Amino acid sequence: MFQATGVAPGVSGFVNITDFKGGKVGFGAEDNGGSLNSFFVKSVEELPYNISVIQISKALPSVVAEAPTPGPSELNITGIMSAHGCKVFADTLLANPEAMGTYEDNVNGGLTVFCPMDDPFKAFLPKYKNLTASKKASFLEFFGVPVYQSLSMLKSNNGLMNTLATDGASKFDFTVQNEGEEVTLKTRVNTVKITGTLIDEQPVAIYTIDKVLLPKELFKAALSPAPAPAPEEAADAPKGSKSKTKSKSKTKSKAAPTPDSDSPAESPDDDPADQVADDDNASMCFGAERLAVVGLSFLLVFFLL
Repeated sequence: MFQATGVAPGVSGFVNITDFKGGKVGFGAEDNGGSLNSFFVKSVEELPYNISVIQISKALPSVVAEAPTPGPSELNITGIMSAHGCKVFADTLLANPEAMGTYEDNVNGGLTVFCPMDDPFKAFLPKYKNLTASKKASFLEFFGVPVYQSLSMLKSNNGLMNTLATDGASKFDFTVQNEGEEVTLKTRVNTVKITGTLIDEQPVAIYTIDKVLLPKELFKAALSPAPAPAPEEAADAPKGSKSKTKSKSKTKSKAAPTPDSDSPAESPDDDPADQVADDDNASMCFGAERLAVVGLSFLLVFFLL
């Protein structure tokens, strides 16, 4: 088939097949000197006059027929991501020509990609769609680093790391931290963990992460809930209300009249003791008037007689 393409030079693509005694059959690539280094093993499938599939003991070597190793620029990074659980992120990247172009431009010089898995990125898509076009590109570029970083390098080179989105004042960076074998990426908004390696062949490395890493330039950190009151403060709250009640009662007791108080304002007009004294005085005055009348009556009778 290689010879039939018309691009095989000379005898490249021809195979030397030799039938030995005892049913042994040898095979050799003609452009390899015709050396019979492979032998017939068994028939796999036979369809007369159409197709025959046989098994041989080893592959037939051919330097000319070997497929060239793809260069870094030919590496399909989105295909690798799609095939290993990051299809949603890969499809989103392909749909953004600006961000995809930035990734492709950095493949030759070195590229490290941190790819969110499908489930967390799918849940994040509504927020992504609310971003402007320029912010969408910056967000997607944020997951790429313009240098090759093996996993061992990430474990040893902790600290701030620039991304494909870093541009002057727009930092778009994150902090690499590791604890033992676990490597995390951290911003002021959230922290994610590297969960797997898709490819680690210089100059390209692609890793999976368990959540969507959020840059502080586009998203704000969630507000922390207000701390619960300390046990001592909670215990003091009722006491404070009681103390107010006590202070009020004390104020009232100070305003109440004392038995030896001389202030008129502090002595009520309807004091029961004063009422008893007034009644006694009134009775005494009434009794004196009666005696005076009786006395005058006796004197008048005495003169008439």
